[in-house]
Amino acid sequence: MPLLLICSVLALTISIERWIALNPATIAPPHLLASVWRQLKAGQLDAQRLKQLRQDSALGVILAAGLANRWQGRDVMRESIQEAAGHVIHDLEKYLNTLGTVAAVAPLLGLLGTVVGMIRVFTEITIQGTGNANALAGGISEALITTATGLAVAIPALVMHRYFTGKIDAIVVGLEQETIKLVDALHSGRKTEYDV
Repeated sequence: MPLLLICSVLALTISIERWIALNPATIAPPHLLASVWRQLKAGQLDAQRLKQLRQDSALGVILAAGLANRWQGRDVMRESIQEAAGHVIHDLEKYLNTLGTVAAVAPLLGLLGTVVGMIRVFTEITIQGTGNANALAGGISEALITTATGLAVAIPALVMHRYFTGKIDAIVVGLEQETIKLVDALHSGRKTEYDV
């Protein structure tokens, strides 16, 4: 039970932290690309602004990586964007492996507690016999509490793990779309939706 309590606190802490950290508005501010495009067209995108862009958001990190290599050609720009995106995705997935491990281990810990409890019950049967049915039923009931607790910890942890995995996938798709717009705008020569 103490291990299950630790698992539940860990799962709750990670879930709260990821809920706050995976806010799409902070990861990819809605009008960031348009703002960057305006600064770029006005010639105001210097090293200091790129540094500020990197510090503002995850999308800013990716855009800054591409913009820093915009004169090197489309392929180099895309490679730098992909490398920066790899780091961003790694940060987005922080603690998800731990949450998945909690979801997998908690039912096993509960089952282990039940097995240990049943061993104790059967040890009591061999010592005292089966005369006291109430004591046996109470012992078995107590043993099964760990399985129920393990499942009560694992099910929400698994649900949150799946939820965050899906949310990260959606965020990554949004980041890809924004960076593709930037690369196309810089290297296609066509007018973009930001050219007004």
